[in-house]
Amino acid sequence: MKIKELREMTVEELGARRRELRQEMLNLRVQQQIGQLENPSRIQTLRREVARIETIVTERSRATKAA
Repeated sequence: MKIKELREMTVEELGARRRELRQEMLNLRVQQQIGQLENPSRIQTLRREVARIETIVTERSRATKAA
C-alpha cells in the first residue's frame, strides 16, 4: 500500500491494518520455519509497511500534543 493511501486512513483503520499485517507476518514466519514459504521477500515488505503505519501514527500523536 502506498504511503499516500496510508495517510488518508484514520488512526483506527491504521491500527486494524497493522494487526492484519502482523498476523500475516506471523503466518509467513511459520511457513518459513516449516519450509513452505514461496516468497521470502514478502516478510520484508510487510515489515516496512508496518513501520510506515507506526510512523504515521506517531506523527499524528505528536501533532495533537503540539497543537
